[in-house]
Amino acid sequence: MSSPYAHGPAPTASVVKLGGEVMQQSVKGAAGCSVFALFFIGAGLMAVLGATGSPSNGGWGAIGVGLIPLIVAGLFLKRGIKARNAFIAVDHVGVWISNPTGNKVVPWDTLAGAGVHWSRAGKGKSQLVYSLELCPNGPIDPDHPVLWHLVRDEEPLHPDLPRLRYRIPVGRKNKSALAEAVQRYAQPLWLGEVEREPNHIGHPDYKGHKERTAGSR
Repeated sequence: MSSPYAHGPAPTASVVKLGGEVMQQSVKGAAGCSVFALFFIGAGLMAVLGATGSPSNGGWGAIGVGLIPLIVAGLFLKRGIKARNAFIAVDHVGVWISNPTGNKVVPWDTLAGAGVHWSRAGKGKSQLVYSLELCPNGPIDPDHPVLWHLVRDEEPLHPDLPRLRYRIPVGRKNKSALAEAVQRYAQPLWLGEVEREPNHIGHPDYKGHKERTAGSR
């Protein structure tokens, strides 16, 4: 008997495209870095060309410093382009995640609960950030090629459950659609919306993942 997880989301699945959101964030990051780059490069060129009074070798240093944020801006744009087709789909099987690394489903029968968490972030804590939380009912692979960057280590919902869970950052405009989809297909697992401490999204375990997968992938 073939696996129900083999062929991707059902045609009737609720699909939320994340690529546009990621691209927007990448463009903002690239724009910010470009401003710094242009400032240093401009100041360096003025010094090198003697516009400040006399030619200065220090101008080359400013130009070199300016190239760093320019490189970072390029990385932001590269990230956005790679993730332009990323999406989350929810159907009767579970939550399907597609990103530049690949596709993977988190089946409902492997979860103890699912909900939306939100918190305040940014300067002055004026920005609201949201995440779809998927809490497994058993151990998960913290280094899965597609899902590892979504894994977070936190206190479990119940002492008998594992600490590791999946956290999928989502934009404000997408969180309602995902919440409705989860309730439609897995109402018994729905945990509601919960306010968390500021900047609850956190970061993947980059260092641990690198150490654990060194030489194996």
